[in-house]
Amino acid sequence: MQTSTFRTLLPCALAVAALACGGGEFPDGELVDLSHPYAADTVYWPTDTRGFEYESLAAGKSDGGYYYAAGRFATAEHGGTHIDAPIHFAEGKATVDEIPLRRLVGRGVTVDTTAACAADPDYQVRVQDLLDWEREHGRIPDGVIVLLRTGWSARWGDRERYLGTAATGPDAALGLHFPGLEPDAARWLVEQREIAAIGLDTPSIDHGPSKAFESHRILFAKEIPAFENLTNLGGLPATGFSVVALPMKIAGGSGGPLRAIAIVP
Repeated sequence: MQTSTFRTLLPCALAVAALACGGGEFPDGELVDLSHPYAADTVYWPTDTRGFEYESLAAGKSDGGYYYAAGRFATAEHGGTHIDAPIHFAEGKATVDEIPLRRLVGRGVTVDTTAACAADPDYQVRVQDLLDWEREHGRIPDGVIVLLRTGWSARWGDRERYLGTAATGPDAALGLHFPGLEPDAARWLVEQREIAAIGLDTPSIDHGPSKAFESHRILFAKEIPAFENLTNLGGLPATGFSVVALPMKIAGGSGGPLRAIAIVP
């Protein structure tokens, strides 16, 4: 997409989100940053041993007498705050650049399971958690972006506490411990509700001990992308806000860096 087209499309997308939430032409409210920054200490899946790499190419006064800075970076698709495209676990489904914008911009709801996750680092958000949310707030709306708040982002600066292991390499995934979405709950969301996307504040939509990644497979088979390693979900209400989650548009990518925000009236 060309820059001029992007500049035209983003305000339109935000306006659609605002109208969906009952607002005016443009969302009016607090902007909440849901993304961690990319840096040398950014958490990546433990099988990735390189992490985020940034090289400064220039930083100082140029020959023309003005300041100039530039650099290059390298990153795996699945590290830091990022998106999982459906093709990540579903052959033939959408790559990052093919995900419709309607799945990335819209109304949001937050399901809070922080108490349960604090008591059990391997907790899986269950159908009952979703039903309990609906009992208090009403049916999960069609086309909504569901955000699962586990409280795990408070551990972000401590790799071992966040992942359950400080190890890296091919065998490190054996020691992972963090909350996720139970496969039965993922199945309920795709069969009983019509959500646009899902996100959470842990490294994976499946909990740490998972070896089959069933929730990924269930969601992605229905073209529902996932946002992982979100932050600041505690700053969101249960409902009544907008989400804008725009990834790097990598042609053919299975995932990519994500800058996600919420707009809270």
